Amino acid sequence: MSRAAREILYGVHPVREALRAGRRQAIRLHLRERSRPEVAELAEAARTAGIPVGPIDAEGLRSLAGEEARTQGVVLEAGPLPELDLAPLYEAASPQACLVALDGVEDPQNVGAIARVAEAAGAEGLILTQRHAPPLSPALARASAGAIEHLPVARVPNLPRALKSLKKNDFWIFGAAVDGAQDLFSLEDRLLSGRLVLVLGAEGRGIRRGVRVGLDHQVRVPLSGQVESLNVSTAAAVVLFEWRRRRGPAPPPGGIA
Repeated sequence: MSRAAREILYGVHPVREALRAGRRQAIRLHLRERSRPEVAELAEAARTAGIPVGPIDAEGLRSLAGEEARTQGVVLEAGPLPELDLAPLYEAASPQACLVALDGVEDPQNVGAIARVAEAAGAEGLILTQRHAPPLSPALARASAGAIEHLPVARVPNLPRALKSLKKNDFWIFGAAVDGAQDLFSLEDRLLSGRLVLVLGAEGRGIRRGVRVGLDHQVRVPLSGQVESLNVSTAAAVVLFEWRRRRGPAPPPGGIA
């Protein structure tokens, strides 16, 4: 792999999840010191996987990760995260799967936070568009606390067409919108069963009109305070964990490979 194609992950959580998921090509793990238990654990995991582990000084960390990076003394050189086409994502989905589709959410911090929530709630994939969506960068991995390492991601050229394809494959399409006609907490249980897609729109603009026409349901989170809306990642958390609650007890912890 060329040096230009390598990515630099740093921090205990993103690196640990990258090693656990094993979806990237891991090239080398650099450690400042190994006395801390969490760092020793990373070193052991890398050696078990056959990944070279070596010492590095403070100057070397800055050279790899940048002057302002808070590396926690841990840097992983790795290849990029793989992305899927849409068909492999929905073909692998379970009968009760939830996928999350983002319409124009461009901030890596928001996308990372949504990925973290989605993976924690048990969603089985994330759908991003080729335009108006960020790359699966190290910054996004950090924002997700490493959750993106476990969550399959499909990149599509056209979201309305992708939603049509998902409908043909037995998915119901839900959109979360401030002006949604249906109260999330008043939905009948049957509407949240089966295979679902949750569509979330950009801050301020929301879900585009061309995407809205393909929704089966538009739901809103009822608000009791003075604010008019929630941050998109917060709204994602409310909707996804309501879906998770309706499905019954969660399975034992474990990432989606």
